[in-house]
Amino acid sequence: MYDLTAFQRDLLYTIAGKEDPHGLAIKDELENYYENEIHHGRLYPNLDTIVDKGLVEKGEADRRTNFYTLTARGKRELKARREWENQYVDELLTE
Repeated sequence: MYDLTAFQRDLLYTIAGKEDPHGLAIKDELENYYENEIHHGRLYPNLDTIVDKGLVEKGEADRRTNFYTLTARGKRELKARREWENQYVDELLTE
């Protein structure tokens, strides 16, 4: 997880929050969060990177649409990241 960009981590969080999301659903979700357009040239290469790293699995819904799910490793990495983040922000958020 340490070698991912912030955008790639956000992709993991977005995929984790949806059931078998497809590329455009992920794109829409991130555009809402970033309040900016996410271009295909940014989205799909980064999705491919997290697939290649074994954090996400890509499936084919039909000939034009792929869906993405976290792998067991991806879930472990996200859990470890959340635990790491929480050690720094838990107290801050409970004040």
